[in-house]
Amino acid sequence: MIAIVDYGVGNLFSLKSSLDAIGKKAVVTSDKRELAAAERILLPGVGAFGDAAAKLCAAGLDTVIKEQAAKGKPILGICLGMQLLFEKSYEYGEYDGLSLIPGAVRPIADVIPSGLKIPHIGWNPLHIVKDSPLFGNIREGDCVYFVHSYYAADCDESVLATADYGAPLTAAVSRGSVYGCQFHPEKSGGVGLKILKAFCEDC
Repeated sequence: MIAIVDYGVGNLFSLKSSLDAIGKKAVVTSDKRELAAAERILLPGVGAFGDAAAKLCAAGLDTVIKEQAAKGKPILGICLGMQLLFEKSYEYGEYDGLSLIPGAVRPIADVIPSGLKIPHIGWNPLHIVKDSPLFGNIREGDCVYFVHSYYAADCDESVLATADYGAPLTAAVSRGSVYGCQFHPEKSGGVGLKILKAFCEDC
């Protein structure tokens, strides 16, 4: 069973529908026992980092996610869920993350040309920089869907893929059994389904 963490922020049911489409049983839950019993955990998220981190902590779900990561359970953070895996975010202040991957979340405005729109919204090809089972079913240049104004920085050792938006932005990361996608696989058509399938079967 795959557990999708429900902490009040996230595109939960479209993600569950994507897992249904690839024949994977999933439950949307905030129950710590279900998260502990699951084979894999998906951490989605949309919105502001500080609010999401506070909700995760208030429900005690930060602790169970860290515990399961320490046990080697595969965990995949998606969009804001990926950003929460890092040590800190500088989105409207400074906030602590889960510290499962070294690095910090910073504004894309700091690194992209001034003429480009923020947030970065749309389809971009992935540039795969490191082999990973997460990308075992896709190819260099396959396109995925992004919606974000902040990106993961200071994390070169963990980067699996980048996407160009006037500058190379972190698109996917991993450290041990913990993975993250800045893009939305559940909104990325067949390519996204292949990535979810690889996470569920090969990571």
